[in-house]
Amino acid sequence: MASSTAEKNDPALVLWAAWHRAQHTSQLLCRVQQRLETRIISNTGIQVLTPAEITKQRAPVVAPEGVRQYAVAQEAEVLAVTEALKLQDALPEVVALSLAGILAKLEVIVGADRDIGDPTDFPWPDLASVLRDLKAIAGNLPACQSDRAITHAAVARHWKEAAKLVAALEAHR
Repeated sequence: MASSTAEKNDPALVLWAAWHRAQHTSQLLCRVQQRLETRIISNTGIQVLTPAEITKQRAPVVAPEGVRQYAVAQEAEVLAVTEALKLQDALPEVVALSLAGILAKLEVIVGADRDIGDPTDFPWPDLASVLRDLKAIAGNLPACQSDRAITHAAVARHWKEAAKLVAALEAHR
């Protein structure tokens, strides 16, 4: 897709890029949270059964700091998902100034269907079909490349806010 002045200043493309970054950040934080959850589940302190007998050694119990990190990771993921949802909510108010902007808006709509209970129901397959048709006519959007520094900063921002929330909850116990 040829880049025009309208595309470079298109608010829909700006929103799409921000939404894409927020989605990427939430996926990264989800993986961190899942890794920590796996450690907690696998380190229960319960004796393990083997084919021969119950092992004599107990698995180490997760330290309170590990549980706290897990809670922070959960909250950070929620904050990142919330950021992406806020961008999705802003979509109807954003005016596309180019065909690429319209494609970007449809990308957000169709990309958001992953969070819907049944993405095979109307209108999701229909919207995906319209998006495919528009891309066939107009070309694809430029690849949205994740900038490592921006992603790192977003993860750090969400982690910091999540740590504050968890600390506040712990203080109220």
